[in-house]
Amino acid sequence: MVKDAEGDLMPTINMLLSDLESLVGKRLPRNSDDLTELLAFVKGEVETLIVDELAVEIKDGNRADLWGVEGIARALRGALGIEEGLKEYRTEAFSGVEIKVDSKLRSIRPYIGAAVVRDVHLTDDVIRGFMHLQDKLDQTYGRKRTRTSIGLYNFSLIAPPLHYTVAKPEAVSFVPLDGSREMNLKEILNTHPKGLEYGHIVESFEEWPILLDAKGKVLSFPPIINSNDLGKITEDTRDILVEVTGTDHNTVLNTLILVMLSIADRGGEILSSHVLYPYGAVREETVPSLAASQTRLELRLIDDILGLSLSPEKVINLLKKARYDANPIDGKSVLVEVPCYRVDIMHPVDIVEDVAIIYGYNNIEPRWPQLVTFGELDKAEFTYDSVREIMVGLGFQEIFSFSMTSPQNLFNKMNIKRGRIIEVANPLSERFTCLRSWLLPSLMEFLSNNTHVGYPQEVFEVGECAILDKSSRTGVSDVEKIACVSIHSKAAFSEIKAVLNGFFLNLGVKYDLAEIKCGSFIEGRAGEVSVCGVGIGLVGEINPVVLEQWGLENPVVGFEVNLSKLLNLRR
Repeated sequence: MVKDAEGDLMPTINMLLSDLESLVGKRLPRNSDDLTELLAFVKGEVETLIVDELAVEIKDGNRADLWGVEGIARALRGALGIEEGLKEYRTEAFSGVEIKVDSKLRSIRPYIGAAVVRDVHLTDDVIRGFMHLQDKLDQTYGRKRTRTSIGLYNFSLIAPPLHYTVAKPEAVSFVPLDGSREMNLKEILNTHPKGLEYGHIVESFEEWPILLDAKGKVLSFPPIINSNDLGKITEDTRDILVEVTGTDHNTVLNTLILVMLSIADRGGEILSSHVLYPYGAVREETVPSLAASQTRLELRLIDDILGLSLSPEKVINLLKKARYDANPIDGKSVLVEVPCYRVDIMHPVDIVEDVAIIYGYNNIEPRWPQLVTFGELDKAEFTYDSVREIMVGLGFQEIFSFSMTSPQNLFNKMNIKRGRIIEVANPLSERFTCLRSWLLPSLMEFLSNNTHVGYPQEVFEVGECAILDKSSRTGVSDVEKIACVSIHSKAAFSEIKAVLNGFFLNLGVKYDLAEIKCGSFIEGRAGEVSVCGVGIGLVGEINPVVLEQWGLENPVVGFEVNLSKLLNLRR
């Protein structure tokens, strides 16, 4: 994996060019430039091509279906007109695999999905490709196995039904994958490379997940390691059991589909399994579900974004090359069938992007803007600039921090109960999983990263925060806030109240202050700031519990004010 300039993960897929050709069903270019031009259909670029060994960098961290040679070939077959439209996958029969889930897993790792791919023919290179796909999904989509982890097994050695249960750390022993001796779960966590890397996911629990077959043989210790007896795939393996465990139900099922279909593209038949849960809304589940989903695509959206006035017939033709199915609705829109493996599709805009790729960006004629406009600052920005000048005049230095953060920073470290926030469905990092709802945690993080700098430190930030808003078209509203903090050995409430007085005095606004209780501040040294009877902020001396969470040894005082609310009150 490499990252682009914005930090997004960009997977590099290693494969044999001859294998890609075999899967596509057409001879491909043998030089990097021509091959890169072809790979543009999958947002790919040749990184290296040495004889038959090809490394392709995918310029999209969201298209998990392209993180293996099978997925790339599937997309190229459509783009080249070899196999257009929705590629249909179906489960041929029930595999006989029933998975009984232990109720104790609900608070540990509650979900599991599995399927069997029968009659596959493998080579060492193909197996290595499956391992690379598994690792990429574990590291990114599975958040380093915290959200999902994958296991592949030789199904001919397994006796159904399976039992997804728990065990004491020293109660169960098995030979881990590529190991030579039996080890109990605790030994694996303490000594095995995978245990050392991923053990933190389960070590806080008294009992750990374990997957057993009907004879009591260990399949795996999820999410750490498979057993060497059942979890080793070789060239002689014909029937493969794919298993995924995790903490998010949809992600588990999506991951199962992505891995299973890559194996099935090698000619195997898909067999379903049956999962029995003792908890949750769905107690019995047959997986996988390979049905396509449907979404309506307005032709006007294509014109608005791409500047292309395309007929329904042309759009349908392009969509089929992108491996969708589509049918006209009313001359102004089409009904699109989205394949089950396109887990990245969240909005019709995503489909418009695929239309553009198949149409060809170089085929879109550029045009000058039709309107002559003159830009100017929003009136609110003048106020925000004034606020910055006031804070600088009061002796504070401005900082800029990320608008994305984590619930741990927003709530746990600030010693308050978790509130409603906007979380990212598929974050690329555990540090950035949600949008911030207030600024003070960002300033506390700044202070914790600068303990090596001398005191006092007085900093402020003017920035956007995101809050849930049912009245908004998107369900989310961006609000502008200001927050400041001061840290030194004698920082006290009287100091920050004087700063607050100077702040509002320079703005020409009268405010009121009323004592409140908030876990982030010391009781009796915290207040709610209000203007015209409307609460717009907080001020106070930071609670020592919060200081300890952030690793700070000096007192901290600060305030935060909702500037968007303040502007509305002044109008």
